[in-house]
Amino acid sequence: MAKVELKSITKVYDGGVRAVDNANIVVEDKEFVVLVGPSGCGKSTTLRMVAGLEDITEGELLIDGEQMNDVPPKDRNIAMVFQNYALYPHMSVYENMAFGLRIKKVPKAEIDKRVNEAARILDIEKFLDRKPKALSGGQRQRVAVGRAIVRNPKVFLFDEPLSNLDAKLRVQMRAELSDLHLRLNATMIYVTHDQVEAMTMANKIVVMKDGKVQQIGSPLFLYNYPINKFVAGFIGSPPMNFLTVKVQEDANSIMLSEGSFKIKADNSHVEFLRKYVGKEVFFGIRPEDLTYSESSVNNSITVKVTVVEPLGADIHLWLTTETQPLVARTEPHHIFKVGDTAYFIPRMEKARFFDKETELAIIPSPE
Repeated sequence: MAKVELKSITKVYDGGVRAVDNANIVVEDKEFVVLVGPSGCGKSTTLRMVAGLEDITEGELLIDGEQMNDVPPKDRNIAMVFQNYALYPHMSVYENMAFGLRIKKVPKAEIDKRVNEAARILDIEKFLDRKPKALSGGQRQRVAVGRAIVRNPKVFLFDEPLSNLDAKLRVQMRAELSDLHLRLNATMIYVTHDQVEAMTMANKIVVMKDGKVQQIGSPLFLYNYPINKFVAGFIGSPPMNFLTVKVQEDANSIMLSEGSFKIKADNSHVEFLRKYVGKEVFFGIRPEDLTYSESSVNNSITVKVTVVEPLGADIHLWLTTETQPLVARTEPHHIFKVGDTAYFIPRMEKARFFDKETELAIIPSPE
């Protein structure tokens, strides 16, 4: 078992800066949990407190039910993979991977067995005699992961391990790390600012902002049911559109008015929006939930095209109503030019709404 529990964990630096504020996170045995958020949100500090590299100001850290607050890093049975790989340049790949085991005085035959097995898993057997400078970025990253694997830790910690790689290699390494998690059947905690990494790799995502945990859930749950405007805008690529609209009642319907358009809310949302009649709310709609229409029809939004981004499999369109910008994601066979007038119909059952003052979701999740 390798369950990790953070109970009201807080980190306060000198000067009263609260880098992490009352974080409550449970990582179940064998889960792949990703901490995600913008730079400075406290995700790396949280990971370093789990590793023992940062002291915990308040709260309790448990690994397998045992309190770890004051346990030295070397005695926590965790292994950490850093952003800069942290390999010894004067040592071979084999020596880098074996170093920690030699410090612990593991028998030579056992070291040899573990290093070769890790090298086989990571497909770096032919590099064991090379120095790090003779390796590519992706190969160095594999060595850093291999050094963690040979320790047989209870928990693997990854601190933005792919941020130094080029885009193509990042995609490849994401797949390899996900596959590695399945093969090792291990507990992994992974930090990134890249929500695509979080969505594609995690069993569970922890979204953080300004030191606080905003929401925890599976990737698809957070995508479909964000708890607030920040999570809605952070999860998804391109990000969710937010339009300020006024809620109006028309017979038994709820209408959303922006000035340049007036659209009808989905019936399932009416009871939640009715209390906002006469007020403004944020209307959130994802770019992929805007359907192109060749003409103006009921519930369509009229926009001007400002930027066209052809990406091969689809097109990202940067648009504007009379007063507000938005982005649409559409199929490549449609032809658009900058300055065109276009029409898009939002899939209103997919719409999300947020209180203008609190920025909290107006429609509750099905939990």
